[in-house]
Amino acid sequence: MLLTAREAARHADQARRLMSGGTSVVTERTVRSWVARGHLAPVGLDASGRQLFALADVARAERGTRERALRGTGAQRTPTDGHRRRAAGPRATRSGPPENDP
Repeated sequence: MLLTAREAARHADQARRLMSGGTSVVTERTVRSWVARGHLAPVGLDASGRQLFALADVARAERGTRERALRGTGAQRTPTDGHRRRAAGPRATRSGPPENDP
């Protein structure tokens, strides 16, 4: 299946929203940025001269850029569910304001 940048953005956006709980968006500008950065390559042109992209290539670009973005967040992929989860940080053991030591 071949897609224009607009269609590619729509497909990638649906996937990204599912994976991010609706907090992340993929636009046509994002798709063009992937092309400029070498994450996605057009496979041809339509009759109007617009770039066309293979759906599988769009999916790979979306996944790759999402994974690169998550690298610095402490998110980890769990082997059982394939989703990313935030690494657990130190937890407070005491509630309320800190006590003053004389």
